[in-house]
Amino acid sequence: MKKLLIILLLGYQTLAQAQQIQTVAFYNVENLFDTIDGANDDAEFLPDAESKWNTEKYNAKLEHIRQVMAALNMPMVMGVCEIENKSVLTDLIGNDKRYGIVHYDSPDARGIDVGMLYRKDVLQLKKSGYIRFTLPGDTIPTSRDIIWAKYQYKKENLYVMVNHWPSRRGGTDESAPRRLMAAQMAGQFIDSIQKSDPKAKIILMGDLNDHPKDAGPQLIASKLTPQITKESGRFGGSYNYKNEWDVLDHMFVSPNAFTGKIQVQTESGKIHDFPYLLSEYKGQTVPNRTYAGPKYLGGYSDHLPVSIQLILHP
Repeated sequence: MKKLLIILLLGYQTLAQAQQIQTVAFYNVENLFDTIDGANDDAEFLPDAESKWNTEKYNAKLEHIRQVMAALNMPMVMGVCEIENKSVLTDLIGNDKRYGIVHYDSPDARGIDVGMLYRKDVLQLKKSGYIRFTLPGDTIPTSRDIIWAKYQYKKENLYVMVNHWPSRRGGTDESAPRRLMAAQMAGQFIDSIQKSDPKAKIILMGDLNDHPKDAGPQLIASKLTPQITKESGRFGGSYNYKNEWDVLDHMFVSPNAFTGKIQVQTESGKIHDFPYLLSEYKGQTVPNRTYAGPKYLGGYSDHLPVSIQLILHP
């Protein structure tokens, strides 16, 4: 009996060592602009702007994001939004040769994009692209693209989609159809993947500017399984508006993502509230943001990062 127990324990240890636990994360990094005057509308974030955005502040911002990445165990995939261009992602990863970048310039009116970092030592990038669409009331595309990447691990395909849906400016009733359009475009892409590559795993992430019960996230939830809820974090959300927390930053996975070589760890969805990501404002705990209007606070972001854990089997 003793020998059998030893054999079972050794077998379990060998299996545990062979498996990899990897993080997939999303983070709205709040206006990661460089200090160079570009072709986009970046006048708000330049050295001579009211914000006095300079090299010192830019480097501090990069270091803050790196700190978050380290706390998240250097994610296998990390989606980001509110970045100015590919250059800021290049600056972010610096000399870390493990990371590759997926990025496309979007037609967003403010000149901000979404992007994706991925671990080249874990995943093989097979293909990437973007989904561009015209919002209701517009005649040309003016919103952030949805970007996607097809990765491979042990002959299994993993699609990751990064979103930053239209804002809630103008009120919920006026802006909701614009986010629903983004949801519909994402949904069509999910349908196309599941039709052409039924065994592929899918992860959709992003700042959807919608709460879990809103129409857009509900449309996605009819196709993929939500991983971030109010219960995923200590405060009941990833964003605080008028002293109320709620979920704006989401992650969804396809139902088949819980089996196979790539396997989502059940109930691993989490909203991270590392102490340095939080501050106090009028007696309330809120995200430790970089700016409040033009006032520099030196914080991290007005959103909290979210993540899930993946088990990679040998």
